[in-house]
Amino acid sequence: MSSTSVARPSYAAVLRIPHARRTFAAALLGRLSYGIAPLSVMLAVTRASGSYAVAGVVMALFSGASVFLSPARAALIDRYGPRRALVPMATAYTVLLVLLAVLVWRPGAPAFVLGAGGAAAGACTPPLGPTMRAVWGRLAPDRALMQRAYSLDAVAEELLFVSGPLLVGVLVGFAPPAVGVLVGAGLIVVGTAGFVSSPAVRAVPGSGRKAGARTAGQRVLRGIRRPVIAAAGVGLALGVLDLLVVAFAEGHGHGAGSAAWVLAALSAGSAVGGLLNGAVAWRACAGVRLSAQAAGLGLALCGAALAQGLGTLAVAAAVVGLFVSPLITTAYLIADEAAAPEARVQAGAWVNTAVNAGGTAGAAAAGVLVGWLPAGVCFAVTGGVMLLTAVVVARGAQRERGTGSPVPLV
Repeated sequence: MSSTSVARPSYAAVLRIPHARRTFAAALLGRLSYGIAPLSVMLAVTRASGSYAVAGVVMALFSGASVFLSPARAALIDRYGPRRALVPMATAYTVLLVLLAVLVWRPGAPAFVLGAGGAAAGACTPPLGPTMRAVWGRLAPDRALMQRAYSLDAVAEELLFVSGPLLVGVLVGFAPPAVGVLVGAGLIVVGTAGFVSSPAVRAVPGSGRKAGARTAGQRVLRGIRRPVIAAAGVGLALGVLDLLVVAFAEGHGHGAGSAAWVLAALSAGSAVGGLLNGAVAWRACAGVRLSAQAAGLGLALCGAALAQGLGTLAVAAAVVGLFVSPLITTAYLIADEAAAPEARVQAGAWVNTAVNAGGTAGAAAAGVLVGWLPAGVCFAVTGGVMLLTAVVVARGAQRERGTGSPVPLV
């Protein structure tokens, strides 16, 4: 499956690729489940158990299994192909979500049962995002067109993760949170069914190669260290920001709810940055852009340390966001370029895992930093970490040039 190279790539050209709209829409519908199901599970477990501690443990198990087993699930996609691997995963994920919904419909379910159910559901989460990006690689072999496809994908995914919790907020206004869990299950069924039935996905073969998960994972990681490091850095920054913004708002006499406006500015900036990044015909190679974007993010975070009020922080957050989606998109592009054709889904999954793992570490680090340092200093420290990340990424690119390793020219 391939597309025709175009003289002037654009977002419209991406969506005109045969089967692109159908495939992308189905993948987005399924991925909306990831914005709805986790929050619904947390609210439902909290309501059923009456304990925030139990809900926290269940969510940690759910998210941990989903994030850290993502490369292993992606390896199954690469080996067996999307159709053969995604259908069993989606089926198991759906069944387990329905089971969780039944368990939390009424109070009384044992905590260990809820934890086991959450971990099992997370372990079966279908990697629709990495798989869709691998499909983009086949639909848009023209690298400029692929850059736009990845940018569009990243912005759309971010909007899903913003709109998902908002939909849950509306839903719980008139229905039990367990209904949100069922809605998440339904979305994954419909989205995955539409995705795997697309001709673009049916044309993707499995490699059929059998290798130990650990060995295969190490082999893929060796080729994508720079994008993984950069993705972990931006994930860490985002994880820190969530708590820092709340601490800043409360420290300046605003309610914690006011932080939502700052985080909305961050998301808006990221969406604008992602679209602009995809629309520009860059002359610099992706490796140079990756380190520059990481440095820009670091400087923007340092600038946020100078904010004197919630309004100026919102502006600073929007500037920070301008670098977020472009950095993640560039990391995905480099990973796809560096990975062997039979390991593209795994490469994308490692970048995705790095973002999420960095976010988890960032949230934990923020809890410690906020207890010891003023919010402004915490922003500056986070910016310093991103600047260090930019240096590491840039040095990695120099070493690759020195050893003759291929440097992506996306």
